[in-house]
Amino acid sequence: MITKEQALEVLRGKNQEHVMKFFDELSADQQKDFLAQIENINWSDFDLIGSDEASARGEFTVPPAVEISEIQKRHDEFEATGLEAIKKGEVAAVLLAGGMGTRLGFDLPKGCFNVGETHDLFIFQCLINNLMDVVNQAGCFVLLYIMTSEKNDKATRDFFAEHNYFGYNPDYIQYFIQDMACAVDYDGKLLLENKGRLATSPNGNGGWYASMVKAGLDKDLKAKGVKWINIFAVDNVCQRIADPVFVGATISGGFQAGSKVVRKVDPQEKMGLLCLEDGKPSIVEYYEMSDEMAEAKAEDGSLLYKYGVILNYLFSLEKLDDIVNNSMFVHVVEKKIPHIDGEGNPVSPETPNGYKFELLVLDMVHMMDSNLAFEVDRVREFAPIKNLHGVDSVDSAKELLKKNGVTL
Repeated sequence: MITKEQALEVLRGKNQEHVMKFFDELSADQQKDFLAQIENINWSDFDLIGSDEASARGEFTVPPAVEISEIQKRHDEFEATGLEAIKKGEVAAVLLAGGMGTRLGFDLPKGCFNVGETHDLFIFQCLINNLMDVVNQAGCFVLLYIMTSEKNDKATRDFFAEHNYFGYNPDYIQYFIQDMACAVDYDGKLLLENKGRLATSPNGNGGWYASMVKAGLDKDLKAKGVKWINIFAVDNVCQRIADPVFVGATISGGFQAGSKVVRKVDPQEKMGLLCLEDGKPSIVEYYEMSDEMAEAKAEDGSLLYKYGVILNYLFSLEKLDDIVNNSMFVHVVEKKIPHIDGEGNPVSPETPNGYKFELLVLDMVHMMDSNLAFEVDRVREFAPIKNLHGVDSVDSAKELLKKNGVTL
């Protein structure tokens, strides 16, 4: 642990000593925590401010894919291969659950939100129920790692414990906290969240494996013989997790990764699209696409670039180690950052006032040598909860749950 004097020396060298203004007002424990934050600042991120991040994109082509019709024909073959890997303990699942339910008007972790109508049915419970389908089919539990954040870690652990893990065996559940990255104002100056804490935010959905490594869980994965990791987002209540057919299709095809995708319903639908970029797996965001690319048609009249990603990926653990050892691209993102001013007064900006630094899972996909687009039925597997009402909302997710036979 660095001392106050060492911290001041580092901060002066970076022209950031202003963050020590309130240091002497802090308790001994607060000072210790604050110094630990300073010691862990990734200063190289700051060099990216003002750089031309939007580098030219390469040549896009259609990615290798298995459509629903082909999956149905080869279902038993894929399923048998996937079940064999699951029974051997080669497949683990990672739930990305670092967020709060703020956009739902809810001050607990998002997974604690109740979508039930006649009985309690929490988002976390929906996901565990979906995973239990595979557990029952395979006759064994799947290792489940839950990524939390500094803000929701205790609440998430307590919630699972209070609800007896929704029937899952807690011996197969481990938690880890997502790394945080410092936020800065437009001049590159560190911001304070309060007098004893730098303003930070989670380091993006691409930071999950680096966070696992930091927690020592990469050793746990290898010791247990895991070869594949299925990562999935907390907010899609209908998704299938550690899906044997998905796992089997990826393994059978000799791919390093697989991505569950849904077919776009409209050329301008706002979702990231899976493609190849200069022959490498890639995701192009909807706002990066030209109208020509968005509306291009295949010979059968369907959209040429039609597969939207739903943040449900299968990655080879061996390849993930290569990625984490090679620095991932850091995205500099403009955000509204609550902080305190020079007098210690809280500031809640209504417009963006600085930068956050994020790693994105789409870059992990691009660092794979090969990736399979695995098409799923969006009615059966795509019910994201982003908002309380409207598109991708609690309301729309409830309707899809009912269509899938879930009693609310």
